Amino acid sequence: MSNYEDAALNGAADVLSRIHERAVRVAQLEAEQAADVALFAAAGGSARSVVAELALELSVTERRAGADVALAQALTTRLPETFAAFRRGEIDAFKARMVFEPTIALSDEMAGQVDAIVATRLAGKNPSSLRAAVNRVVQKVDAEGYERRSRARRRDRNVCLIHQDETMSTLLCDLPVEHASAIYISLDQEARRLRRGGESRTLEQLRADVLVDRLLNRSPGDSGIKPVVYVYVDLLTLAGLNEDPAELSGCGTVPAWLARALAADSNSVWRRIITEPDTGQVLSVGRTRYRPPAALADLVQARDRVCRHPGCRRPSQYSDIDHTHDFAQGGHTAEDNLAPYCRRHHRLKDESGWFLTTAPGGDGTITTPTGRVYATKPPPLHESRVTGAAGGAGREAAA
Repeated sequence: MSNYEDAALNGAADVLSRIHERAVRVAQLEAEQAADVALFAAAGGSARSVVAELALELSVTERRAGADVALAQALTTRLPETFAAFRRGEIDAFKARMVFEPTIALSDEMAGQVDAIVATRLAGKNPSSLRAAVNRVVQKVDAEGYERRSRARRRDRNVCLIHQDETMSTLLCDLPVEHASAIYISLDQEARRLRRGGESRTLEQLRADVLVDRLLNRSPGDSGIKPVVYVYVDLLTLAGLNEDPAELSGCGTVPAWLARALAADSNSVWRRIITEPDTGQVLSVGRTRYRPPAALADLVQARDRVCRHPGCRRPSQYSDIDHTHDFAQGGHTAEDNLAPYCRRHHRLKDESGWFLTTAPGGDGTITTPTGRVYATKPPPLHESRVTGAAGGAGREAAA
């Protein structure tokens, strides 16, 4: 590397460090703002008056002002550990909201339990990963309430149409997770089949067009492709011996009752990934499925569940199974050199300065152009139940 290139790289690293430091200061200012919003809410009169006045003062909508008030009040009363991390600049307002929103329906006592547990899991998580982590804890702390709310949400399924600009509209569907995921993957697989047949349309266009054709009965016939959706479930949960939530690939946790119902359905197109109860790692990959892939790709997809780029939630079964050490440069097609990356993050490997590694078991690293190194690890479905395991979680503590 030339002296100029070395200086440019060091300069980029310094800039990235300043960006990080400034983000911490901005988060601390947001926390100060939240504290004052809570003080104003306590002294400013009725809830309606507080929201209306705050909206005027900040020139924002009342909906935005109301959301800010609700967040500030929760942080300063029910979520003290999250607020402490916010004050330190470890999380920003958006991440604080990822903790707050799933706890809205909880009692003060339950919200406090979630807050205490989540406080140990904030570091290094982006908002989507943090939201998923909070939801897992909420399911554990308030299992009955979560099931009740889940069933109520499923009763509220709906479809709505929102007209946009430039002759486009958005069709929004609020559907049970197993139906929405199966629909999307069915569309994706049909789109990929058409692409292999020489279609010039992009996958995004094809997914949209296949949806339109099917809903408007334009399709002359189904291709025979069946959608395959991965459900990761603890063996003890599948047997009905505990109520730990399962995980739906790319979505997050689902209640144990739904996982068992899907597993027991003789017509199900769901792929059951059974995990070892003590460690949470993959124990078995089911073989009954339409057009099974190569065993190696099967293992890698089951092991990783989602794209290995930190924070990405793209399910592994429609990510690229990529060689971390490039095949053209001598990389082997083996479990310790393969990982799923969505198309966007797959392309990062070809950018200057990005380096990936994968080791036996799937552990790996991602190195960025400024020299930052991020560890990647296949996530277990649940915490270890072996007494004395990493993190100190014993069988009873993790149950």
